[in-house]
Amino acid sequence: MPRKALKPREKRGMPNGDSKFNSVLIARFINKLDHSGKKSTAEKIMYTAFDIVKEKMGEEPLEVFNRAIENARPLLEVRPRRVGGATYQVPMEVPMVRSTTLAMNWIMEAARSKTGRPMADRLAQEFMDASKKEGSVMKKREDTHKMAEANKAFAHYKW
Repeated sequence: MPRKALKPREKRGMPNGDSKFNSVLIARFINKLDHSGKKSTAEKIMYTAFDIVKEKMGEEPLEVFNRAIENARPLLEVRPRRVGGATYQVPMEVPMVRSTTLAMNWIMEAARSKTGRPMADRLAQEFMDASKKEGSVMKKREDTHKMAEANKAFAHYKW
């Protein structure tokens, strides 16, 4: 363990940024999209999805992507806590990195669950839906928040 604190990007091998937009968030998303070591294919899918977003919405795709991630990020989630033989679902605030990761996973999961179109089209559609606060990703976020709200009585078990 180094004596000095690590710089934020050096922590746990964070990517430096993607080649086109120099965004760490996009680089992380591309790494998640990567299947069986084919990163160039994942990049191609991502940038094609951005082209589709730009064509359909007429907005800057980086802004749409950032807005989609921001809208999909959960603020609360439930975590199981075992207290005296019983397991309670305790609502807790989600750390920034985890909430961003969850949002990316949900967008990816929603895009992969739809079939019949190329992945770039499905991904672009999910970005557009999430940026407009609609679609299956937003439903997943609302369900997570509802579960946390329903279990608010167990919030005092948070430690």
